[in-house]
Amino acid sequence: MKNIQRNPSRIVIKMAPPLTRIGLAGLAVMGQNLALNIADKGFPISVYNRTTSKVDETVERAKQEGDLPLYGFHDPESFIKSIQKPRVVIMLVKAGAPVDQTIKILSVYLEKGDCIIDGGNEWYENTERREKEMAELGLLYLGMGVSGGEEGARRGPSMMPGGSLQAYKNIEDILLKVAAQVPDSGPCVTYIGEGGSGNFVKMVHNGIEYGDMQLIAEAYDVLKSVGKLSNEELHQVFLDWNKGELLSFLVEITADIFGIKDDKADGHLVDKVLDKTGMKGTGKWTVQQAADLSIAAPTIASSLDARFLSGLKEERVEAAKVFKSAGFGDILTDQAVDKKKLIDDVRQALYASKICSYAQGMNLIRAKSIEKGWGLQLGELARIWKGGCIIRAMFLDRIKKAYDRNADLANLLVDPEFAKEIIERQAAWRRVVCLAINSGISTPGVSTSLAYFDTYRRDRLPANLVQAQRDYFGAHTYERTDMERSFHTEWFKIAQQSKI
Repeated sequence: MKNIQRNPSRIVIKMAPPLTRIGLAGLAVMGQNLALNIADKGFPISVYNRTTSKVDETVERAKQEGDLPLYGFHDPESFIKSIQKPRVVIMLVKAGAPVDQTIKILSVYLEKGDCIIDGGNEWYENTERREKEMAELGLLYLGMGVSGGEEGARRGPSMMPGGSLQAYKNIEDILLKVAAQVPDSGPCVTYIGEGGSGNFVKMVHNGIEYGDMQLIAEAYDVLKSVGKLSNEELHQVFLDWNKGELLSFLVEITADIFGIKDDKADGHLVDKVLDKTGMKGTGKWTVQQAADLSIAAPTIASSLDARFLSGLKEERVEAAKVFKSAGFGDILTDQAVDKKKLIDDVRQALYASKICSYAQGMNLIRAKSIEKGWGLQLGELARIWKGGCIIRAMFLDRIKKAYDRNADLANLLVDPEFAKEIIERQAAWRRVVCLAINSGISTPGVSTSLAYFDTYRRDRLPANLVQAQRDYFGAHTYERTDMERSFHTEWFKIAQQSKI
């Protein structure tokens, strides 16, 4: 298409930009960086945002970062018409109503066979609803979890697309290049499955992330509050941990955090950060889904509770005054601690607890996959989490191998390799929990992980008493260990007769 401009001395021919391969709507931090990543991999991309200044900002960044093939548009019609058919548009907008509003704006200009991809943290049932609505218009739809934060989106995220297989095939070549690349296992993307499976897997990923972060925070608390480690010592500890079995993105950035000085006052910045943790909802959804599916996820649930309690800053300050006036300080013991031994014990406790957190997340994914008939491959999920995403860690490779050995593995805890590692670490794990309890340090994640392990490994639990109580007051019946069928006992009558 040519645009001819005439002047007295010459004719100037301006060429319109060629049709692009893909479009992206929503240019906040994640959207901008993913768009630049796509362009950087050689795929011409159109971008659009309702706030036009974001479009101009992204175009300018593309010029500065290597004159990348990125084209900005200020209105939805020209944006859509700039993309080659069948058109593919990625949305990166806030979950919920904004997604529906964006779909409504864009779908007016889309044609049959075109595809919309939601790259946000959306509730999986919303994705399934939208996929059906788009199908009625002849459009394809994908819900694609994208993990890795700002840096991951720009350099290579882990991506979890679910929904239309045809839609995935239309952009598979793009996703394979844009995703994080792990030398021994390939691009960190795969077609997850039908419906809202991609969003569900990303949701559980975030739940595992909640658990991971809480466990690391508790390790920090024990080392700092009981071990009296300085920020410089903590920086070195986490650097060392990141060279071994705990090698992971979260341990790596934790080491970085302890090394950063405050640029506005003396000391380290981490000590000036307010102890209130925010959240966007995916952790809560994970815990709710675990409850709905009757899947125990205490490590993830305790991390959510910890965030709720952190939000009660003013109440906690007042409670601290109440108990301090009663002679109850923050740390209950002033005993001498062997720092080297403590650091090693906490390392082992952190690793064992992490296994529990991942095991709970994987069990939740499997339960939902069975309920929905998604046929999800847990080993493949572990593979695409090895790079790009927030929970990427060295031991994800070993999780993949565990499911490769046994696709029907009931729980990571009973995989022979993981079982051996937990047995080797349980003494240190128990020492850390006991030390924390005796010192008045809350370690809900590490403690509930240990309780999860201790409950799961026992062949007989006190649940027999709970069931007897239920039958006593509610005639809920019970099963016996030595006979088939259900039974009910008139506990109250028998008890009363024995008192006569």
